[in-house]
Amino acid sequence: MRLAELSRRSGVPTATIKYYLREGLLPPGRRVTATQAEYDDAHLRRLRLVRALIQVGRVPIASAREVLTALEDESLDHNSRLGTAVWALPHGPEPTEDEVLRERAGRTVDALLDRLGWGSAQEYAAESPAYRMLVTAVAALARLGYPCTVEDLAPYAHAGHQLAVSDLDLIERYESADEQLEAAVALTVLYEPVLLALRRIAQAEESHRRYGQRGPGKCGE
Repeated sequence: MRLAELSRRSGVPTATIKYYLREGLLPPGRRVTATQAEYDDAHLRRLRLVRALIQVGRVPIASAREVLTALEDESLDHNSRLGTAVWALPHGPEPTEDEVLRERAGRTVDALLDRLGWGSAQEYAAESPAYRMLVTAVAALARLGYPCTVEDLAPYAHAGHQLAVSDLDLIERYESADEQLEAAVALTVLYEPVLLALRRIAQAEESHRRYGQRGPGKCGE
């Protein structure tokens, strides 16, 4: 397909596609003339991924480039490529709490991972942005005096595991390794606001169930 058709099918303006090409986010098409190139379905999939990262996930251009580079690194096994790609996504602020509080939070997180038997998470903790984000969050909870013991965190971890199973089930609907890698990144970005919205809706429902105004009782009650 030519650039105009790629734009039409993807919903991305031609000027934006040209920008993505210049930034190396989209591989060049097959040159047919000095001024024209042709693109295929692989370009369409990649363009949809780039749009999900940048427009939906608010991923900076440099980080998006890191993600796409990881997707193309065939020296890594499938699990490592998945991890590298997802780790390149924004994971919130780096730890800024004082050293003592950060160490305590780290011990809490380590104890949680140990209880869960998540050996891989413990093995790669030093490299994992998600681990650092969790330590930062636990440190903030502790600093403000909110519950953040292993017992408090465990239900969230168990819910997270169930979500991970659903995530991987979705990803495995795609046949090729490259499609699964692209889906892992896109679904991580696109389903996080779904998760946040559903959690808040569920909180409202549970609050209404517990504290909502009840109708008048029967006579004599």
